[in-house]
Amino acid sequence: MNFQLQSWGSPPWKIDFHPAKRLLPDRVDVAVIGGGFTGLAAAAWLRLLAPEKSVAVLEAFHIGAGASGRTGGMALAETAAGDQRGLGDVLSGLEKILKKLRVNCDLHLGGAWEIARSGGAMSLRASPIAWNDSGTLRVVNEVPGGTLDPGKLVGGLARAAHRHGACIYKNHRVASVQWSATPEIHFGDGHSNIRKLTAAKIIFATNALSLEVSGLRDGMHPRLTLAVLAKPVSEKVLKTIGLAERKPFYTVDFPYLWGRVRRDRSIVWGAGLVQSPDEDDLERVDIAAPEPAQIFGRLEERVRRLHPVLEKTEFTHRWGGPILFRDSWKPVFDWHPQSIEHGRNAIVVGAYAGHGVALSSYLGTWAAEILLGKRKLPAWGAMKT
Repeated sequence: MNFQLQSWGSPPWKIDFHPAKRLLPDRVDVAVIGGGFTGLAAAAWLRLLAPEKSVAVLEAFHIGAGASGRTGGMALAETAAGDQRGLGDVLSGLEKILKKLRVNCDLHLGGAWEIARSGGAMSLRASPIAWNDSGTLRVVNEVPGGTLDPGKLVGGLARAAHRHGACIYKNHRVASVQWSATPEIHFGDGHSNIRKLTAAKIIFATNALSLEVSGLRDGMHPRLTLAVLAKPVSEKVLKTIGLAERKPFYTVDFPYLWGRVRRDRSIVWGAGLVQSPDEDDLERVDIAAPEPAQIFGRLEERVRRLHPVLEKTEFTHRWGGPILFRDSWKPVFDWHPQSIEHGRNAIVVGAYAGHGVALSSYLGTWAAEILLGKRKLPAWGAMKT
């Protein structure tokens, strides 16, 4: 059942790759759970570096059904907790990964703006932006960053994984894992097992979803972040509101607001977080419910009040995407707790807290290299800190 797609709205991104149906084998060398940026990049990288290894991507719905196909496409450097020892240059690393895998996703790394109501390193007089939003919003700093098309990135990574020989299976929800030296993955609805698969190693790349299976429980906070798409505007309007340079932006104070301009001059605007009724099952969130609907209404009115030329803005899309925060704001990049006594045969990657557009593919390839014995896990990614 594609409940997720119906209840979370429809993002404007298009994913043009659809894996063919195939029979699931009884055993693989590496099972990648999750068909988003992290999982697809890991699968492609595994086969690129070790073509003799069999790799299966197991996606509960379709590729990009979670955060990867529903993000705003704003690429940022580092992590939400800042730079981490040994992390390296995430944005430069992403460029190299995309080039190596031959992925074209309209990546443009022209910088990103931090905006606020006061303060900052950039002269307020020099700010291209002057918006009315609980005070005057202006650019206060420029940081490394940029934009990409999430649909093209999902499709491109999936195509690369397929081209290198990884097998992608949609509609294969993992219900549980029976842990041993060769873990046994069970599929189903959580109550009955449809089929099982044995894997020598596993990468969990489900981020804010399937928290019970991935082990991401303590100190984790899954939410649905909301966004709207405004109809394309003229180049003159973009210049008037200060977005002619196409730099994405986000506030560093509250109330929160973020956004970016797309290639057709439509504008993505985002703000607001919604919690699941039972705290961690985001699939139960319906953006048509009263609370999300009110948040969308307030967001659209905020946009119309930002500047006189935006007063009659029309919106074409409303959607939500899962996001996972943790108390430390550092991403998780560690051995699954249940795998430690069985030879450390499973890695968990996630909790990007808004920095996943670039960081997810970057850490996905890193995870692949760890399973192949080519790199080590960083100390900052520990699940328990």
